[in-house]
Formats: sequence, structure tokens, C-alpha cells
Amino acid sequence: MDRLGRAPGHALLHGDPCPGNDLHTPAGTRFVDFEQASLGNGLTELAYLRIGFPTCWCVTATPAALLERAENAYLAQWRTATGSRITGAELRDGLADACAGWLLRGDALVERARREGADHLARMARRDWKWGTATARQRFVHRLGVVGRTAADRPALAGVSALAGAMRRHAAALWPALRPLPTKRP
Repeated sequence: MDRLGRAPGHALLHGDPCPGNDLHTPAGTRFVDFEQASLGNGLTELAYLRIGFPTCWCVTATPAALLERAENAYLAQWRTATGSRITGAELRDGLADACAGWLLRGDALVERARREGADHLARMARRDWKWGTATARQRFVHRLGVVGRTAADRPALAGVSALAGAMRRHAAALWPALRPLPTKRP
């Protein structure tokens, strides 16, 4: 968690950039519903695509080709807007950290109205529940896989990658009927 606390950034974050909080117009996509907006590291929201839209009812697994296009576009736009020379490796480091942060947030397994006062990670181990397009366990297993893959080539996160991979394999054995997240929203 120390790495997450040191993540630099003063970007305006939407706070809930989910499908459904977007309007598609002839001029492009516009986001609405800014009640969760804050300042922070923009990679937190870019990680939404990898981690499966963690605060959304309509969680999805983004296909690899779309992830690559979105992350490259983000990197190009970031460089243009800030003059920063952020590298692809720095981008991947930040994404790995942000994905690990979303994995650890058990309150991102339930809708906003139910996020306070319960340890949802512990509750999920005892029983599963559905929120929108997926169950809590489906979301968790997906996030374990994302963190395992995203952190795999990041030396500082090798242990996190190994732990996430082992936990994912154990969860798949424990809950063999779990299906992967959908790749498209309804």
C-alpha cells in the first residue's frame, strides 16, 4: 500500500468512469456524473479498463487489443497535455500499482450504497453475491488474474504477481463453476 500512497498525480479524476456514465455524441465521448471527482493519479482510472470497471454494475473484461489501443492513446495524450516524457515502462509500473490497489479494495465488490462498514473480501470467501453483470467472486478472480499478469514483468511487484497468480489458481479450484467476466456490456 505504500507504493499506492506515493503515486504522483494531480489530474482531475472522474471517480466513476463506468459505461453508463458516458454520452456518445458526434463530437466524441463525454463523461457525466462527476459526484466522485477528485484529484489524483490518472493511471487509477486508466486501470479501470484492465481491472474490469471496478465501481460499475456492468463489469467487463476488456479485450487485449482494445486495452493496447486505449493505453497507447492515453500515453500519447498525456505526453501532449503535460509535455511529460513518461515511458511505456513507467506507464506499466503505474498500471500494475493501480490494478493492485483495485484488487485490495473489497468495497469495490458491491454497489456504492453498500460500501461502508463491512469487510466484503472476507464476506466473499464465505458466500458469493451478484451485482450487475457478475458476481463478487467473478470480479475478484478476474482482478487476481489482471494483477498477476500486469505485475509479472515489474521487478518490484514480483511477489505480488506470484501471490495473485497462486490465489487465482486456488480460487479457480475452490469455485470451479465461476465463469469469466463478460467482454461486452448488455
